[in-house]
Amino acid sequence: MIGPEETGIRCRPFMVAAIAVTASAILAICLAASRSVAAGPEATPSPHAIEYLPSISDLMIATILPRHKRLWQAEQDGNWQLAAYELGNLRGAFDRLGRAHPSDHDISFPDMITSVTAQPFKELNSAIQSKDGTAFAKAYADLTAACNSCHQALGHSVVEVRIPNRTPTSDLNANSPPRN
Repeated sequence: MIGPEETGIRCRPFMVAAIAVTASAILAICLAASRSVAAGPEATPSPHAIEYLPSISDLMIATILPRHKRLWQAEQDGNWQLAAYELGNLRGAFDRLGRAHPSDHDISFPDMITSVTAQPFKELNSAIQSKDGTAFAKAYADLTAACNSCHQALGHSVVEVRIPNRTPTSDLNANSPPRN
C-alpha cells in the first residue's frame, strides 16, 4: 500500500511540470504581444489610421502645388526631361485627388478636374515634346487659369495660383544632367 507521503512525492513532479508548461505558455503569449507592439510600421494599422483621408486642401498643398512649381522650374532650366516627368506626376496627383474625393459641392470632382486640365495638359505635353518655351508658357498660363477657375467655381476664390516669378528655394537639383 502506498502511503500519503509517497503519493505527494509522486504528484509533485507532475504539478511542477504543469506549472512550468503554464508559465511557458503565458511567457510565450506575452512575448508575442510585446513583439507586435514593437513591430512598428510592419504591425497592422489601427482602424482609425486606415480611415484617415487628407482633405482636398491638404492634397492640393502637399501634392498639386509642388508639382505645378517644379513643372515650371524644369522648363525655366531647359530640363525638358524633368518637365515631362513633372507633368506626368501632376496628372497623377490630380487623378488621385479625384479618386480620393469623388464629389465636392455635389459636383463630380474627377469630371471637374478633367474638364479644366485636359486641354492644358495636352498643350503642355506638346510643348515639352517639341521643347517649345513659348508654347509651354501659354499652356502653363492656361493651366494656372484653369486651376483658378475651378477654385472660383467651388467658392475658394481666395486661393489664387500664380505663375512663379522667381526660382524657388528647393533641395531638388533640377540642373544635373540625366543619368542613364
